[in-house]
Amino acid sequence: MNSLERIAATIEFRDTDRAPVIAQLFGHAAALAGVSMDDYVRHGKTLARCQLDALKRYGYDAVFSVMDVNVETEAVGSVLRYRENQYPVIERYALSLESDWNGLPLPDPQRAGRMPEMLKALGILRREFENEVLVVGCVLGPFTLTTQLLGLETALYLAIDDSPRLEQLMDFATEVIIRFGQAQLQSGAHLPVVFDPSASPAVIPPRLFREFELPRLQRVFQAFMGAGAVANWLHIAGPVSSILPYYPKAGVHIANFDYGVSALDAMNELPTTCLDGNIKSLTFVDGSPADIEAEALKLLRIFRGRGGFILSSGCEIPPESSPENIAAMVRAAGVVR
Repeated sequence: MNSLERIAATIEFRDTDRAPVIAQLFGHAAALAGVSMDDYVRHGKTLARCQLDALKRYGYDAVFSVMDVNVETEAVGSVLRYRENQYPVIERYALSLESDWNGLPLPDPQRAGRMPEMLKALGILRREFENEVLVVGCVLGPFTLTTQLLGLETALYLAIDDSPRLEQLMDFATEVIIRFGQAQLQSGAHLPVVFDPSASPAVIPPRLFREFELPRLQRVFQAFMGAGAVANWLHIAGPVSSILPYYPKAGVHIANFDYGVSALDAMNELPTTCLDGNIKSLTFVDGSPADIEAEALKLLRIFRGRGGFILSSGCEIPPESSPENIAAMVRAAGVVR
């Protein structure tokens, strides 16, 4: 059973030779290869090479074309500040409350910003692995992209005082996401993971998630399935227990859950949804291989009778993580069957 077959079977709660394990390695792949973050997030060939090397070293079940959370907003017009060994940050947002949001042009994924470099990386990774390993692209969720275009505080202000205008911008963000995700699927991704950190209950109340985010996630995931995605994967970190019941309505097949949500709570809220998580990301930095192995084995034993589980971290494994800790997580997946 290869990695893609293992993950596909797990999503459908079918028997597998072992639980899949996905190390959410983005910047760590650059650090492992001795490549600057600046080079990694700008160049698709570099990103793909680093991802290939990391997979060969650790032996998990997926590779990622993930640069940072600013790819879409830069393509629309935000100005970034690039840093040698840290992710870039936004220096000037593309839009403001004074901007005219009528008729905003959608960025062309083949030309705009770094979008073409992400697509290039996906093409390289898919040619390398074909249908042996899950090749994962990345888009932001609608509310998260809206905050990246406008600023978080301004977006929250609109949610309270001018919700129609917020929805106008979220509809634009949704179209950007759909177009970019479809281009990723055409370039070789088996699926784009939807990163949506600003939709976490740590940022917005569940009511706003239900009213503003849920219908747009439905549109995104319907479009991705129509374009050939093998599954829909939603990644929202933080205390998501209160919004987990909305995931099936959104069309989620793989639900990431962070360390703040217990495995039992996630199972109870999503009994028929494949779950992905939830080792604390910082443990890969300040913990030991024994710590990682113990947490991984605990999770695998909890899910052994249920199935539908991908062993992973609750969020990105930090770039400065210990390679021995990552290797310990991957080894653990082969222990419990």
